[in-house]
Amino acid sequence: MYQVFRKEITSYLSSLVAYVTIGLFLLVLGLFLWVFPDSSILDYGYAGLDSLFNIAPFLFMFLIPAITMRSLAEERKEGTFELLVTRPLTDTQIVLGKYFAGVLLLLCALLPTLFYYFTVSILGTPQGNIDTGGVIGSYIGLFLLGSGFVAIGIFASSITKNQIIAFALAVFLCFFVFSGFDSLSGLLSLQDYAIQYLGINEHYQSVSRGVLDTRDLAYFIILSTLFIALTLLVLVRQRQKKINLKASGILVGAMVVLLVLANISFTRFDFTKEKRYTVSAISRQVMDSLPQKVKVTLYLKGDNFPSGMKRLQWASRDMLNDLQSYSHGKLQFDIVDPLKHSTNQQEQEQFEQDLESKGLLPTTLSIATDGGQTQKLIYPGAIIHAGNSEIAVNLLQKREGLSDDEQLNNTIQNLEYAFTSAIKKAVTTGRQRIAFTGGHDELSNAQLEDAVRALSDGFDVGRGLDLKLVPFDTLKTISLIIIDKPEKPFTELEKFKLDQYLMNGGRIIWAIDQVNADLDSLHGRGNQQMAFPKKLNLDDQLFTYGVRINYDLIADMSCAQIPIATGNMGGRPQIQLLPWLFYPLFVPMSKHPVVKNLDAIRSEFASTIDTLGIKNVTETVLLKSSPYNKKFNTPYMLSLQALEQLPDPRVFQSEQKNVAVLLEGNFKSAFLNRPVPEGFTEHIQPLPVSKPTKMVVISDGDIFKNQLATDSSAYPLGYDHYMRKTFGNRNFLLNLADAMTGDSRLIDLRTKEIQLRLLNRARIRNEKMFWQVINTVGPLLLVLIFAIFQHYFRKRKYAH
Repeated sequence: MYQVFRKEITSYLSSLVAYVTIGLFLLVLGLFLWVFPDSSILDYGYAGLDSLFNIAPFLFMFLIPAITMRSLAEERKEGTFELLVTRPLTDTQIVLGKYFAGVLLLLCALLPTLFYYFTVSILGTPQGNIDTGGVIGSYIGLFLLGSGFVAIGIFASSITKNQIIAFALAVFLCFFVFSGFDSLSGLLSLQDYAIQYLGINEHYQSVSRGVLDTRDLAYFIILSTLFIALTLLVLVRQRQKKINLKASGILVGAMVVLLVLANISFTRFDFTKEKRYTVSAISRQVMDSLPQKVKVTLYLKGDNFPSGMKRLQWASRDMLNDLQSYSHGKLQFDIVDPLKHSTNQQEQEQFEQDLESKGLLPTTLSIATDGGQTQKLIYPGAIIHAGNSEIAVNLLQKREGLSDDEQLNNTIQNLEYAFTSAIKKAVTTGRQRIAFTGGHDELSNAQLEDAVRALSDGFDVGRGLDLKLVPFDTLKTISLIIIDKPEKPFTELEKFKLDQYLMNGGRIIWAIDQVNADLDSLHGRGNQQMAFPKKLNLDDQLFTYGVRINYDLIADMSCAQIPIATGNMGGRPQIQLLPWLFYPLFVPMSKHPVVKNLDAIRSEFASTIDTLGIKNVTETVLLKSSPYNKKFNTPYMLSLQALEQLPDPRVFQSEQKNVAVLLEGNFKSAFLNRPVPEGFTEHIQPLPVSKPTKMVVISDGDIFKNQLATDSSAYPLGYDHYMRKTFGNRNFLLNLADAMTGDSRLIDLRTKEIQLRLLNRARIRNEKMFWQVINTVGPLLLVLIFAIFQHYFRKRKYAH
């Protein structure tokens, strides 16, 4: 076999055809990667070689058939194959020698592409900011793909004596095996994963990212083995020899065993630095235990996507591929273009309205064109279908003050949590219950409409939970109680029920206003109002649990704006938006998964919170004021006249104030050594210390309140219709609900970190032509230098 291998390499490298073929491959690849704008690495803007591993397979379909077309066809045409078999060589040794020679030539064609790696590393911000492990893993995938194509090319060369026919047949077979099964599935309208699984593309998509799955490795080994075996079969039939049925049976059996073992006990090797494609244990568990088929429709397909959106599209596809690999075929997904649903304008508009009614929010992209900038509406999200359940997943993680690249990177970090949590909610039967309390003049149904609607996708949500009337056994079936801006005091009976609910492991969110203050009252009372403490009778209970909401108000220079009439012109009032210091915007700085990467949280008349350091209770501050704040103790006279003066930042420099705190652990009962309150007739054994549980205390009762339009319809939670901006209140509520009711490992997925790797765009602008020339001509020069060296070496060797 070695002699055949050596003969093939020597004869090929002695031919001008080898260098022309490899040179053309590198030239076309260089043009695609560095010159053509649609696939240019420089225009893509990210420090990676994704474009290389997306384009190379299609060029391999021509390069490798050009390398292999002469391997057996020329031997048969020239009559040298008969001489070859007269030597002490088996057919297997001959074919394997030619196969490994083709693989080595493939490596020779790939080596000059390392030029691209060093260029991207140099152009990274900072320099060297490239995921080397991921690139190595992707090269392994490209090598496996090329090895399979080499086996196909040798098979095509064995069928005919004509090199041109062998080349054409190999190109067709490579293309069909790569993407033909995907096309066949689409043409036959079959969404059958088994059909797509037969094609190379389904496996290459995984390994090209830098992830080696043993099932994909087994596939490429079986693919190469199959076509080598078919080549041997062709040679045997051409020479009219008998087929060795025993050896064939052993080979087929070995391939079947390998395939079964790879699928039963598969392992994945993630070469990327941050292990970005390693699916967490909780996600694997959710996928492994899916009780029914789940279909994900991803609306991230379209024309002229900017590089950032392409990156999100690929990352979403990769994440769904990874989750799919653990679902035993129960998870299927499709990527569609929502803007091309129908050629009928009316139907298209209706389709887009349906998406928005399901909760999928559109966003507008600015896309650079030859004529300037054009606006494009996209729906960066997905709809999860499972039986009768349908859940919208909005992927974009927007945050004020971050660049587009940073926001997209945060979105990609959050993909596993977004998809896994939505899929779990879609398939969960007997959903957990969340209840908003009633009976204390809490927020109205209209004010909580969007909060209830948002939670209803994954939970059974109830309003108006009357603690006086509800039996305690019923109370224990509720997973989470939300106390939303009560105005009337709680009775001892109600407090006792809440206390024992907590002691039995219940979860509570306290959204409490300690101060009476309201903007509508300010407008109606001569632009002034006295802010004074409420009497809710909850202080002693919260104090026992380890927290105190103070009777004060936070004024913060980071705040929302309100409309104020500043004059009159032509009989019409002039309205101007002015910053109202008592509507603070809390930008989450904590790394806790509940608030990580959330946009600013809008609040109204928030107070400060003190934590008391209770034993066996862990405190985590979720939200704080900005450093430019001031505390006003109550009673305090609020006045809209304060809007006429710009606040002095020096006066407002102060230590950041806590406004939302998560408490976890074993809480001491607020009714320890106290009698059961009068009116409680149920027979229970009061617990002195709670089971491990958690609560969240927020010093603003309006944080989950949606604004209302003039017709009393509800705006989305967090949307300020005066400022026309959406804040993070809705996502804050959803994250809290998941953290308080679900597996803590699931919400911990939001802590996933992926490093943002960008190219130095300023340097690219100044040096673009230089790097285009270097990466287009450089690899060709390497091939030319090697060719000259090879010619000189042969000339000296055979000079005598």
